[in-house]
Amino acid sequence: MNDIIKILREFNEARNWEPFHTPENLAKSIAIEAGELLECFQWDSDYDLEALSDEIADVMLYCLMLSDKIGIDIKKEMLRKIEKNGVKYPVETCREE
Repeated sequence: MNDIIKILREFNEARNWEPFHTPENLAKSIAIEAGELLECFQWDSDYDLEALSDEIADVMLYCLMLSDKIGIDIKKEMLRKIEKNGVKYPVETCREE
């Protein structure tokens, strides 16, 4: 993750995009890209793998930029959230016997 964040920082700095990357704008961009991800399935469940992959990558890249901007370790937070979900949804309550 740190390698990708470093590459993203360099990419954005080279283009002087940093002033536009406020937490609010990055959150909006995540939502916009998530909408574009949904467009891949707009009329049916068939999808173009490259287009779908592009949109997933866009969502993830914006999430990484937002986490970097607000100073959280996204890998740590994702693992924390999985653990929290494990408490909220224990296996024994989620499986039919």
